[in-house]
Amino acid sequence: MRCITLTVDAIIPYGGGIVLIKRMNEPFKDHYALPGGIVEYGESVEEALVREVKEETGLDVEPYKLVGVYSDPNRDPRGHFVSVCFVAIPRGGELRAGSDAGDVGIFKLSSLPKLAFDHDRMVEDSKEILAKLGLDF
Repeated sequence: MRCITLTVDAIIPYGGGIVLIKRMNEPFKDHYALPGGIVEYGESVEEALVREVKEETGLDVEPYKLVGVYSDPNRDPRGHFVSVCFVAIPRGGELRAGSDAGDVGIFKLSSLPKLAFDHDRMVEDSKEILAKLGLDF
């Protein structure tokens, strides 16, 4: 029997844009993506989001609002990955690339690079939430 893998992704408004990481590993090596990763056994999606963002970006965040659940069986070439995406508010830490992030950057919504997976859809789906937070696009 094959299983579904549960993941989280974070859209973090920061410095007039959103935080993206450059992936060090396949799939989508050297592509930009939202910070996130796999939910560990015994962990809530909110706890996983906070942990993954800290590991990949150095930022301490608080989940703010659910953007959506992304469950297309073909969204990840490694298998069936279901992602829970949140807008997350930075609450501290220092922005830096960590763990499997080759680089980290801040990008304006109007000039995003090509994103890995279906992260462009997640960003599009978050625009109303980001506008309420005062993020221009």
